[in-house]
Amino acid sequence: MHKIFSSFKLCWLAVVGGMLVSAATLPGIAHAERLRELATVQGVRPNQLLGYGLVVGLDGSGDQTTQAPFTAQSVASMLSQLGITLPPGVTPQLRNAAAVMVTTQLPAFAQPGQQIDITVSSLGNARSLRGGTLLLTPMRGADGQIYAMAQGNVLVSGAGAAAAGSRVQVNHLSAGRIPAGATVERAVVNQFLQGETINLELVTTDFATARRVADAVNRRFPESGAVAQDARVIRVKLPADPAQRVGFLGDLEALDVNGVAPVAKVIVNARTGSIVLNQNVTLSECAVAHGNLSVTISTTPVISQPGALSQGSTVATERADIQIKQDGGAVMMINPSPKLADVVKALNALGATPGDLIAILQALKAAGSLKAELEII
Repeated sequence: MHKIFSSFKLCWLAVVGGMLVSAATLPGIAHAERLRELATVQGVRPNQLLGYGLVVGLDGSGDQTTQAPFTAQSVASMLSQLGITLPPGVTPQLRNAAAVMVTTQLPAFAQPGQQIDITVSSLGNARSLRGGTLLLTPMRGADGQIYAMAQGNVLVSGAGAAAAGSRVQVNHLSAGRIPAGATVERAVVNQFLQGETINLELVTTDFATARRVADAVNRRFPESGAVAQDARVIRVKLPADPAQRVGFLGDLEALDVNGVAPVAKVIVNARTGSIVLNQNVTLSECAVAHGNLSVTISTTPVISQPGALSQGSTVATERADIQIKQDGGAVMMINPSPKLADVVKALNALGATPGDLIAILQALKAAGSLKAELEII
């Protein structure tokens, strides 16, 4: 149990040492979750905004206009709007400006005058946006309309320095944030409270959870007539008085729903070697043999030098040395593991590396011993 793999993570969910109480021992106890954690209201969502702008005031770390000509074009267009016209054929060599893309999310029910955070990301080849200032940038939605205006000083958490061909950099320098950097100029009209009903959308598609949510809503609000339309959507009737609908939704989101045990699942990140198991993963009895196969190829340069006055030429070749080594793997018995702690102990006992452990989990799933869905991301 105390043996821990250093290269991957086994995440224990809902395990609290000896304080864990088995549901089989106390069948009347069920974990309850608030409805807002299980479902969202259809139509209440943020909207993505996008803008193109310029960051100025950089300390010589801006775009190289020969490789990013759109930066010079943008500066010329901005200057023309300010009444400054560049001579024809003149391309300014800008070192303190950079073209950027500005992104943010417009929250639901945002009103004009509200300030939101924005993210500024370099579009060209600027080395750093540290110390720069974003000029006034319109933020547009998917419909092409302007919903916010952004401007402010870019905050970059990284730092870097370069000299004599050497360079040191900490964190990322070509992207930054501007807290409260955009002001909402247009509200998104939302009519979801104007109808007689609303739809609740579950975060995870599940028929049992949809039924439990509908039953819990009907017990608390009998007049709502909640009906599960499918495994994801629950239709709920709103109060007839429009003044009571906001309070009704507040009470609805705070409603406790007896949770359904989630599907047993193992998530494997093949790129990082991370492995995450939820609390419902179990193992049936099986036997596992694990061994390592390593192939080592080494090359040694060989120079053939002709003798003096032989009129020959020097020939360079390589000699390869190939070694194959296979470590023996003893067959290990894995006992049935009904709890997550036992699963982790059994996997640690194998002593496998992260890459090997991923292969072992796949083999256990194929053999029917791993009682969980195996998802590789």
